[in-house]
Amino acid sequence: MVLLIDPPQAPGHGRLWSHLASDESFDELHRFASRLGIPARGFDGDHYDVPAERYESVVSAGATPIPSRELVARLHRSGLRRRKHQPLAPRRPGGPPARASRLRSGDVVAVTSPSGPVQAPRLDAGLAVLEQWGLEVRLMDNVRRQHDQLSYLSSDDATRAADFSQAWCDPSVRAVFCARGGYGAQRMVDLLDWERLAAAGPKVLVGFSDVTALHQAFASRLGLSTIHGPVVTSLGAAGETARDHLRQLLFERSARLLVTPSAVPVLSGGRAEGPLVGGNLAMLAAEAGTPNAQPAEGSIAVLEDVEEELYRLDRMLTQLLRSGWFAGVRGVALGQFTDCGSADSLRYLFTERLGQLGVPILWDLPIGHVDGNLAFPLGVTAVLDGGAGTLRLAESALV
Repeated sequence: MVLLIDPPQAPGHGRLWSHLASDESFDELHRFASRLGIPARGFDGDHYDVPAERYESVVSAGATPIPSRELVARLHRSGLRRRKHQPLAPRRPGGPPARASRLRSGDVVAVTSPSGPVQAPRLDAGLAVLEQWGLEVRLMDNVRRQHDQLSYLSSDDATRAADFSQAWCDPSVRAVFCARGGYGAQRMVDLLDWERLAAAGPKVLVGFSDVTALHQAFASRLGLSTIHGPVVTSLGAAGETARDHLRQLLFERSARLLVTPSAVPVLSGGRAEGPLVGGNLAMLAAEAGTPNAQPAEGSIAVLEDVEEELYRLDRMLTQLLRSGWFAGVRGVALGQFTDCGSADSLRYLFTERLGQLGVPILWDLPIGHVDGNLAFPLGVTAVLDGGAGTLRLAESALV
């Protein structure tokens, strides 16, 4: 175990501070800090801030004293140097989003339930996948709970909001994975302290379906790119391709990664380039007119849904058209509409409702409520090619 600490020379809050770091793994750094009682709030991206009066005790516990420049150089060489968090701020629609840092083995991630209750076997299977990727998983308090009266919620709104905020604002947590969709995120999203979330800096948020309410809010309020991908309870049953696709997005430089491994049908030809926006159709329609709605102007809209009657899909599309959500959209990518009707009826509906937009439209992408649900980054630029029937990222999901 190699722990490093530089001399207490950094001024702040009327005191001098040292920086405690590891050039091997964040996992060992967090364990060492926890054992010494160094508070988690002292973690700042790639090191812990340690007050001067604790310097000698930290060295006595096993940290190696080295000059500040050497500490930074060793973090760079090991690939563990990370930029300081910058407060987030809203960005104009279609503007460049803030992107979080890529994950690495040993990173701490939190799992929270902002929506419905989970089935224990499915949750455990998904947690096992995250742990196989080398992540240290922290389960928030309400993940395995169920509301006493409203059985479709994991707990009351205030508790779910507090759980989510605690996970996001923990300085040692690099990513927040949603345990399940269902329903409920829309009820708690306005209880979140957005100034506090912004101050925590960019982090990774992963989920889909009901989590669309959070994706929209993080985009409109904070200008943050988030990951539309499998929730933890669907990760264990996901196909190998879907799991590896998400892992690549989170851990590797994923520029030009295809969201369509093979060509998909084209409803309307052409080529479009722009940031990806959207998610679950029902949630997007429900969010229309709220302060959190992130419209499709200048973007490529991606849509999916599950177990909705054809007329309900028609109503949702009509609501988004009438409310102006589609105004200025550059292209549309339609994912899976699982158990929503026959392929012919769905194809007719989308052509009849969305063909009037005059933009390229792809159909039947492997996105949505299926085992092969492929993740993609919302807010990140992609290229929709109606000639090739493909949707490809133009830049990496994370930095």
